[in-house]
Amino acid sequence: MRIGIIGLGGVGRALISLLIEKSDELITMGVKPKIVFVLNSSSGCYREEGIDLRELLDHLETSRDLSLLDGGFQGGDIHGLLDLANLDFLIEATPTDKATGEPALGHILSALGMGVNVVTANKGPVMLYYRRLKDLADTMGVSLGIGCTAGGALPTISSGQYDLLGARVTGIRGVLNGTTNYILTLMEEEGLEYIEALGKAQKEGIAETDPAMDVEGWDTAIKLIIITNALMGSNLKLQDASIEGIQNLKLEDVNKAIAQGKKIKLIGKVQREGNSWNLVVAPEAVDKNDIFFGVNGKNKGVQYLTDTLGEIAVLGGASNLKGAAASLLRDLLQIWSKIK
Repeated sequence: MRIGIIGLGGVGRALISLLIEKSDELITMGVKPKIVFVLNSSSGCYREEGIDLRELLDHLETSRDLSLLDGGFQGGDIHGLLDLANLDFLIEATPTDKATGEPALGHILSALGMGVNVVTANKGPVMLYYRRLKDLADTMGVSLGIGCTAGGALPTISSGQYDLLGARVTGIRGVLNGTTNYILTLMEEEGLEYIEALGKAQKEGIAETDPAMDVEGWDTAIKLIIITNALMGSNLKLQDASIEGIQNLKLEDVNKAIAQGKKIKLIGKVQREGNSWNLVVAPEAVDKNDIFFGVNGKNKGVQYLTDTLGEIAVLGGASNLKGAAASLLRDLLQIWSKIK
């Protein structure tokens, strides 16, 4: 299995660590991943025989400059690399650009167009151009793995694609952002005001320095759009969504919900209305009968409403880098099992 990786931020490095950790188990499964190139925004490394992953991780501890490695180079022409490397998989894990999807969009289009399977952690191109990417993958007879983009460790896409076969999805609800869920849990359990809970989450490395994507509801909306487009055949865009985050919540709002036996969750939901879809992201007070009442901390959850299978929910999948890396590996193995 020949693999190239673009993007060596937190998720990319976590995947490399996971491949090392799981090497014996993968061999037992008959899977022998060989990383033949890695590429970041300024440099890369190519080795026909495969890169030593422990050496790579040790190097990344002190330097982002991959040109210092044997087989290293400055810059990087993705087309040339793809042509040289004869890949089975490209793993794309660069940062998300929700406005254009670039540069990931170009990477993914290039790989699919050359008949290479793609597994991505990048929400931008999948949210903006899922149908275009899926159609190209189908035309070229390869696969596009997007599970990491819509919930990380939580199997939102795979459970919908495989476990709901034969049913018609009529609606989706989800607690899809672990950061906001953790902040709300801190407010409930520790009596912190929003800004205090956010600060604690940032100090613990759970919330970003700029938390807008999470706390303002954008991340939840993007994930819900990806899930809906992938499973319901829609073509939703961000401008179709009504989005309200948690940044204006006060402790008194949380305490009021608690007094009523409820908890506040940031919930994204989409409902089929004829040939269109209504998508809303907003804080919602849920009671003990709601499937998401017990989804606390960094955990997430998704609930599918169907015409024949009833309501199906998947819960858990706490947000962390290892979980995101594990979802990339899950997609890779699912695709490999079909083509080996």
